[in-house]
Amino acid sequence: MKNIKLIEVPSEIGAGTRGASLGVEAIKIAALDFMSNFFIHFPSEKIPVDNKLLYEPIESPYAKRIKGIATMYDRVSKAVSDTLKNNFFPVVISGDHSTAGATIAGIKMAKPKSKLGVIWIDAHADLHTPYTTPSGNVHGMPMAVSISKNNEDCAVHDVDEETAKYWNHLKNIGKIAPKVLPEDVVFISLRDYEKEERHLIEKYDMKVVTTKEVRNKGAENIVRAVLRYLGDCTDIYVSFDVDSLDSSISKGTGTPVSNGLREREAEDLISKFMQNRKVCCFEITEVNPTLDKENLMAEIAFNILQRSVNVLMMS
Repeated sequence: MKNIKLIEVPSEIGAGTRGASLGVEAIKIAALDFMSNFFIHFPSEKIPVDNKLLYEPIESPYAKRIKGIATMYDRVSKAVSDTLKNNFFPVVISGDHSTAGATIAGIKMAKPKSKLGVIWIDAHADLHTPYTTPSGNVHGMPMAVSISKNNEDCAVHDVDEETAKYWNHLKNIGKIAPKVLPEDVVFISLRDYEKEERHLIEKYDMKVVTTKEVRNKGAENIVRAVLRYLGDCTDIYVSFDVDSLDSSISKGTGTPVSNGLREREAEDLISKFMQNRKVCCFEITEVNPTLDKENLMAEIAFNILQRSVNVLMMS
């Protein structure tokens, strides 16, 4: 039976739409509404955040608030690393997806010799860099951080020295870069990405599983195929962005996209992944209750979270 620890990261300085920092509390309220004792059942750690930066002028247009994000990376990576070293399974509930790069760094800091696989369940590839970003929002960059790529082939911006310095800091946390090899990343339900990101996916032959494949083959077959693909990996991190769900249900997130997963499909996929002993960390992210009606997105996220953790405890 796994010892589980919750790591709460109510940071939204990497997002473009305001409100994701309220996602953690929204999920807790969903748990109360379902009369669940989930959040008192497990030890938890709340990471201090720098959301006050949202009120300050943006210094780095191609990586907004990257200085604050570097601080968040230091905090989150340490929390994840310490959790693993103390033989707990970290379940990270984060505001925006930018800190996933710190979660990955924390896993590698705790397990420097591990060959880490990443299952990225997300409508977006998050493979932008300060050199290619169309928005400057760092929640579009954590996968590029983790595979340690600048993607200079597709550069459209001249990045200032300060931004480049902090970007290099993100890539090199734990003095390990890259944290993950591109061939050890699997994208599931990926459907909204730019040509610069496609360049990296094609250049490194990164694996993409579409929503259609999930629907046609079924969760069980997809999980089996993905785990076989990541067979050489010693550890696996599963990251679930709620915008992987179809926009008809994922209204309470900053960047909803049509043609996504149904709630049951996401739940089945994640709970089946959780049965695998190589999975060492799970993250759920990008719930934004300010964009939602009746806290529906948080309720869906909580159902997925609760089922996944129940499976974890039994595996």
